[in-house]
Amino acid sequence: MLTILIVMRATPPSHQVGWNNPSPPSLWETTVKLKAARHQAIHSLCLAAMCLAGSLGSGCHKTSLIDAVEESSLSDIPRELSMASIPVYRVAPPDILLIELVRSIRPANDGIRAGDYVIIRAANLEPYDADDEEVQKALKTINGEYLVQADGTVDLGPWYGSVRIEGQTASQAEQSLVNYLKTEHQGEEGRVYGGYQKPIVSMSLADVGARQIVAGEHLIRPDGTVSLGIYGSVYVAGMTLDEVKQSVEQHLGDSVHDAEVSVDVLSYNSKKIYLITDGGGVGEQVVTLPFTGGETVLDALANINGLSPVSSKQMWIARPAPNGTEVAQVMPVDWRAITQDGVTTTNYQLMPGDRIYIKADCWVASDNFIAKVTQPFSRIFGFILLGNGTVRTLQNGSNSGGGGLGGGGFF
Repeated sequence: MLTILIVMRATPPSHQVGWNNPSPPSLWETTVKLKAARHQAIHSLCLAAMCLAGSLGSGCHKTSLIDAVEESSLSDIPRELSMASIPVYRVAPPDILLIELVRSIRPANDGIRAGDYVIIRAANLEPYDADDEEVQKALKTINGEYLVQADGTVDLGPWYGSVRIEGQTASQAEQSLVNYLKTEHQGEEGRVYGGYQKPIVSMSLADVGARQIVAGEHLIRPDGTVSLGIYGSVYVAGMTLDEVKQSVEQHLGDSVHDAEVSVDVLSYNSKKIYLITDGGGVGEQVVTLPFTGGETVLDALANINGLSPVSSKQMWIARPAPNGTEVAQVMPVDWRAITQDGVTTTNYQLMPGDRIYIKADCWVASDNFIAKVTQPFSRIFGFILLGNGTVRTLQNGSNSGGGGLGGGGFF
């Protein structure tokens, strides 16, 4: 509203004419146009100056890059064609391990559980009669596979009854069967069975497999442990693969007979390489890549499809230093040398935690900077011109309406 009032006062009453006689530009409008032209000229001069500065800076950077490459060629920093062996890998969250239990056998002292199948063979029991049918002979015979019921007993048939063996080892259950068959029992209808003098019993498990198979992918959780299902969890963070193997086998020793496992890393997630791309004044993008041990600078950039449209060929590696160290290890990279020329001097081998920083193009950065500085003023000038045009439209409409409505006008 303040802008409209200023424009109305800047326009003399003598210029308020109808549509057929447009008013000549006022002094205020001429001033605005001159300021806009001056602003455009300043914009162009600033862009030219910053581009010139960027060109000079690029020349200085090229000189310093050549010096850095010469110094790097004399060092023993690992690079392409002269790679170094990585220290023994230590797992950490959130790595994914591949753990396979080679032999999944129940231990000898594992108790019999409901649902298990047992093989029982017995001799010196009820003798056959001459007139016994095949069904009767089968009922008097204990020789086969028997299911341990939900109540923990094994049913030996209607002739011998049921015996509770749940929770006992195979040898203990075998002795329980012998004692049961030596003792007399009275069944239904007053029938007496058992009391055999020298029963011979042999019992074994039909399935000696462990309760659960340990196989497949195992994620290292934030607390540093991996889950082994019903066998619980085991702490593995910070260990080598050999140490993980030993810890898992020791943990399974009470649940699996002679536990033997194979361990490998399926996904390297804990060690990373960082790629930071400068956005030319409009932010920076960070991309993480998993460290597997043999990546070079070119390998890392290939994972992000090379340089972005706003990136320059100025880049370097910042290698993390121990806590308390004030000296940074920065290694410049000659992009043209490692790509167009095939010179491997600066195609360094990457280590865990390395930061590859890619600088933005100076022209793009300069243009973005000028746009950020001038955009607010451009909006202000646009708003002023819009207000001036609105006032002039209202004035011309008022003059035209006054002639057509007997001088009453809109107001």
